[in-house]
Amino acid sequence: MSAPRFEDGLWCRRYRERPDAVARLVCFPHAGGTAPFYRPVPFALRSAVDVVAIQYPGRQDRRGEPPIDDLGVLADRLHEVLRAEPELPLTLFGHSMGAAVAFEVARRFEAEGTPVAGLFVSGRRGPATGREEVVHRGGDEAILAEIKRLDGSASLVLDDEDLMRAALPALRADYRAVETYRCAPGDTVSCPIVALTGDADPKTPVAEAREWEHHTTGGFTMQVYAGGHFFLTTEMPKIIALLDNHFSGAPAVP
Repeated sequence: MSAPRFEDGLWCRRYRERPDAVARLVCFPHAGGTAPFYRPVPFALRSAVDVVAIQYPGRQDRRGEPPIDDLGVLADRLHEVLRAEPELPLTLFGHSMGAAVAFEVARRFEAEGTPVAGLFVSGRRGPATGREEVVHRGGDEAILAEIKRLDGSASLVLDDEDLMRAALPALRADYRAVETYRCAPGDTVSCPIVALTGDADPKTPVAEAREWEHHTTGGFTMQVYAGGHFFLTTEMPKIIALLDNHFSGAPAVP
């Protein structure tokens, strides 16, 4: 593969260099999320893994760029960026909106003949599970109320007017991208899928998270953790153990 271009460094953030890496883990943030959400991951993993956290345009140091409000377009761009990375066995991890992005990126890699070692989808219902959601059509207050309801890391901006105003364009674009995303029931990947969900997630009932099983022709497992939509923040040690087992080839752990 060709060497990454300079602009691709805007998308791919590495918080720990691993020249000894034998695999790559790409982490896709939730709506309104940023790459630093995954900053602890490369320091917690025991495995020799090149951890890449994705920074979408329109936030933090990419605030001057227009956010992408079409999930298919976002997946196309990310596939283009990631396929230019030095070749390593590839695992994808996405939370909430990031789960749908990771699924679509995996589909694009497999369509070109590049295998994906595993797909971890967190806090997101199966992609063909229909639900009418129109948060992106509401005013600023509707978007902020949704963020607060989910108690996500982005809610930290709610008490800071300047940060709030800066975050809203990316939040609205992300919500439009994920709420207008459509997936056919027959759309699948051949890599194994591991679905992760919180037992009190208002966005992702356990039964709907299990619908991911119908979108892989490989193996499927599901892990249910205590917590709401952002169970990752409290259950991270267990999720890190799950990832370490994946990279070592060991069986999944509860």
